[in-house]
Amino acid sequence: MAGTKAGGLKAAATNRKIHGEDFYSNIGRKGGQNGHTGGFAANPELARVAGAIGGRKSRRGPSKPKEIK
Repeated sequence: MAGTKAGGLKAAATNRKIHGEDFYSNIGRKGGQNGHTGGFAANPELARVAGAIGGRKSRRGPSKPKEIK
């Protein structure tokens, strides 16, 4: 019954039986402890500088003058 709701309920019951009733609480806690908000969320000035650098870099090559008809 892989991939069905009934199979998921059976798997959850097995996980609780083998690993304890707090199995899902524990894996959720571990994930929460592992996450650290950082990077641009912690430093908006860094985000501004990095965005400016990325904006100056073109992936399309130098612009060519348009032909006038």
